[in-house]
Amino acid sequence: MSVPVRIDLHTHSDRSDGTDSPGDLVRAAAAAGLDVVALTDHDTSVGWDEAAGAAVEAGVVLVRGMEISCLHAGRPLHLLAYLPDPDHPRLQGELRRIVEGRDHRLPAMCARLRQIGIPIDEDQVAAQAAGTAALGRPHVADALVALGVVAHRDEAFERFLSPGRPGYVRRYAPDVTAMLGIVRDAGGVPVVAHPWGRTDPSALQEEGLAGLQQLGLAGVEVDHQDHAPRRREELRAIAGNLGLLVTGSSDYHGTGKKDHDLGCNTTAPDQLELLLERAREAARVAGRRTPEVVRP
Repeated sequence: MSVPVRIDLHTHSDRSDGTDSPGDLVRAAAAAGLDVVALTDHDTSVGWDEAAGAAVEAGVVLVRGMEISCLHAGRPLHLLAYLPDPDHPRLQGELRRIVEGRDHRLPAMCARLRQIGIPIDEDQVAAQAAGTAALGRPHVADALVALGVVAHRDEAFERFLSPGRPGYVRRYAPDVTAMLGIVRDAGGVPVVAHPWGRTDPSALQEEGLAGLQQLGLAGVEVDHQDHAPRRREELRAIAGNLGLLVTGSSDYHGTGKKDHDLGCNTTAPDQLELLLERAREAARVAGRRTPEVVRP
């Protein structure tokens, strides 16, 4: 196969908080002119098989991955894990704890929202999340939209669901320093997602990223809608200084997130090749049978 030129390495299906099925997402990627797409649902691999079948039919290369909810310096951090062995026991165990943490906080979130007069319950949230493996705040947001409380997800997060808002409840998330080792032990390649996008980036400047690199971090998602152009160039320079991979992605969620169209940001072909080389080496070192890249 010739070297692909349009590569999107961060997307979500309805197996987490996107709105497209895994198959429909892959078909949409082909329609958008992508050569390569990665499915990176939150804390789960359940959509991989459906996406793989669709990729072969649609003529798109599929890179299987996931976006793992972590903590770093007391703040949320999302770690993109590419091509890990989903049967690795420690990885499975942590993903189970993360998903259970999402499920356990749902009643508390609904209770807090009811305390401020919003008539919401768990059944209404579950109705917005049919087929998902990981209930989360976006599904609560969708229920608030359905109730007419807010117009869209962004408003729900701004008014009710972000830290410090009346409906926010903390949940379990592993420390990223531990998760980096687990992903590497599972034969995967860890890349930090949108590091300067949504929370205080002070712990993810050059010194902080260098510390995570010593623990196994392989790359940084630089080109992302949450990063302004000037910030992208600053982050790209840091990645270059450290020798970290640089990725670019849409963070596509279907209709669940505005202005994140498939292919709006892309990864350079040479960076994908380096990522795949590191995946092969990680699998060799870990002694794991990691997922193959699906090629049509």
